[in-house]
Amino acid sequence: MLALLGLATILALLVAIMTNKLSPLVALIIIPVAASLIGGFGVETTKFIVSGIKDIAPVAAMFVFAIVFFGIVTDAGMMDPIIDRILRFVGLRPTRIVMGSALLALIIHLDGSGAVTFLVTIPAMLPLFDRLGMDKRILALVVSLAAGVNFLPWTGPVLRASAALKVPVTDIFSPLVFVQIVGLVFVFSVAYVLGKREEKRLGLTGAQGESAEIHGRVLSAEEEKVRRPHLFWANIALTAVILGTMISGVVDASVMFMIGTVLALILNYPGVKDQKARVDAHAKAALMMASILFAAGAFTGIMRGTGMLTAMATSAAGFVPAEFASHMPFAVGIASMPLSMLFDPDSYYFGVMPVIAHVYQSFGGAPIEIAQASILGQMTTGFPVSPLTPATFLVVGLCGISLGEHQKFAIPYLFAATVLMTVMAALIGVFPF
Repeated sequence: MLALLGLATILALLVAIMTNKLSPLVALIIIPVAASLIGGFGVETTKFIVSGIKDIAPVAAMFVFAIVFFGIVTDAGMMDPIIDRILRFVGLRPTRIVMGSALLALIIHLDGSGAVTFLVTIPAMLPLFDRLGMDKRILALVVSLAAGVNFLPWTGPVLRASAALKVPVTDIFSPLVFVQIVGLVFVFSVAYVLGKREEKRLGLTGAQGESAEIHGRVLSAEEEKVRRPHLFWANIALTAVILGTMISGVVDASVMFMIGTVLALILNYPGVKDQKARVDAHAKAALMMASILFAAGAFTGIMRGTGMLTAMATSAAGFVPAEFASHMPFAVGIASMPLSMLFDPDSYYFGVMPVIAHVYQSFGGAPIEIAQASILGQMTTGFPVSPLTPATFLVVGLCGISLGEHQKFAIPYLFAATVLMTVMAALIGVFPF
């Protein structure tokens, strides 16, 4: 009975979110509450919700303060010299332009937002592609590839995986650092090869690129007003300390970003009015994700508290051959990027992944391995081509190409990145083959 009720709950969640009948926030709360009441748990449902929210609170806090922290140091201009140096370096050499596009996207994506990455990187690099007649599908690909492989402890997929399985984000991320480095080497290798191909196609020589004038950016009046260029190195040092301490696991990630946000405000905007304005500027993005995470806490709290998740895993385990069980993380890793075309992040990480993880656990596996396999492609390398994410349409819109063109050109490279990282994760023992 509980297994069937749990299955119906997850299917209802998937259908409601994927058909846009309900927003993820509403679906994650109302559907499990209704299921719990149908299951006869009554007011005990509230206890399950509170338990789930308590478990999710550190993750939500980390995300809120990460958004505000990176917003503040970006407003202060920490990224400006880096962006300008990249633009000066690339000149009009296609190879440098393509690799510079990947590097810029990688740096901008430090705030964890794919949309911001595309909004900054593509307009900065597109004039160079247009001027030389370069293939704009390459620009769409390399920024997508860089953002996709650059999964970080404060990005959406890692946060969702952490929230769904109630494990620290650093426990998920730290074993994957070398895997990500291999993925990034692949990103720049692809950028180099595609850049060389464009040089050959266009018949451009290195001398032509070296003699070209510098391509620069123009900041708006509002951007100029909040810039603090004299504090560049201070912001770089602060960011390095915050990220280094957080990734090391010495101090909890939520605490480090809370401290970092306070220090960034005091350093760059000592006035109370300015501090309030900077927090307000980034509050919408932080609140939207925090509300989703708390709603997810309610969902997972009910699914666990009622026993529906355990019942589903127990039933599903009967259909999994024992000899296949140890291969589940590797199979999930290989399938993770294509799964982005079928499931949005909330549906997958809060609806599908916990069931897979519990089935794997029933055979003696560690659920965290399913989470690690999932983030190697599900809405990481997969999000920039998935029709389920708005960022995909942002990429094609800014580059001026069609969705079909982008998907046909980019998917083989994005999938290759996932396969490479999955194999590497298995080779170094993150999870078994």
